[in-house]
Amino acid sequence: MADYRYILARAATGEILHWNLPLTGVEFGPERSGPGSFHATLNPTFSRALSDMLDDAGDTVILVERNARLVWGGLLWRAEPEGPRLPVEASGFTSYLHRRFDLHGNLDGRGPYIEADPCQVIRDVWSYAQDQPDGDLGVVVDDTKSTAKTGTAKDPYTTSKADPRNLGEIVDEMADIDDGLEWTETVTWRGRHTERRIVLGAPRLGRRREDLTFTTGANVTGQPHILKDADSYAQWVIGLGAGEGARRKVVVDGERNGRLRLEHKLETSEKDTTKLRQRARRERLARQILPTLTEMEITDHPAAPIEALRVGDDVRIRLHEPHTAYDGWNRITGWTVRPGEGETPERVTLQLERTLKPEENGDETEEA
Repeated sequence: MADYRYILARAATGEILHWNLPLTGVEFGPERSGPGSFHATLNPTFSRALSDMLDDAGDTVILVERNARLVWGGLLWRAEPEGPRLPVEASGFTSYLHRRFDLHGNLDGRGPYIEADPCQVIRDVWSYAQDQPDGDLGVVVDDTKSTAKTGTAKDPYTTSKADPRNLGEIVDEMADIDDGLEWTETVTWRGRHTERRIVLGAPRLGRRREDLTFTTGANVTGQPHILKDADSYAQWVIGLGAGEGARRKVVVDGERNGRLRLEHKLETSEKDTTKLRQRARRERLARQILPTLTEMEITDHPAAPIEALRVGDDVRIRLHEPHTAYDGWNRITGWTVRPGEGETPERVTLQLERTLKPEENGDETEEA
């Protein structure tokens, strides 16, 4: 069984307050373009002796160590007694930005932004937040660059001193830009201190992992949540591009496969017919995948060690369940770890989405 340790430290200085908090009922994990979360309960036997350390919610950090390797870190936000129990809640370091505001406007001269890389805006947000007195969490942001842009000469991306913007919301807006970026958090030891890092991926995190596999009977446990929903299924896609009336570009991509014909209309503003054909074909291929796998419980296994998991990676999953068989590629968008306790083994629940999925944003209009 994996060896876990829960460490409490000062948020700003990194000073270790306790090297091994006696926590039970622990659940934690990272997520894509979000801070991730941590939930646990302080052992009642030690509540009185240790609760003073947990009184400084918002000023302390909880670190999770698995087999001597840091796997999660975040700020303690809540420790509320429930009788003899003391539940504690924490979130990743980016949750801090949701408690901070741009008091100077334009991030104190870093903006306004015209044709700016949203990756740079996120770096500027963290730089601004940590430059303010008592605001330095020691968070480092990757130097990744994207091809996306925010703000134009006519409509710059600006923030106003008169109406202070929440810094976390600015980061969320940058991550919502089409084909822009995704992000997640990591934490590692650097001597006796921790490196708290924001990992940026442009236009996305992760890569195709041929080295990891998940298979029924090997490392997949429980009952995977497989949904067969034909509401979004289609073998024929009508791609509509730019223009109006008879001048509008229209392409049809389809494939007969022995099933009842189902069609989907893809609204776009594409002016290039080749690009419109490519989008229509991709949409058709995505909509011909009927089963959808949203989450799955796994165990640590040589085929996919838990320490090898990365947010955003595409992994192959092969399932042979009582009601269905499944073989396909899915993206890991996050996971929740429940460390083993007593006779209960360690459990990890992966959050998943299709590697190839229908368009959801941009200029597409979904049919009712």
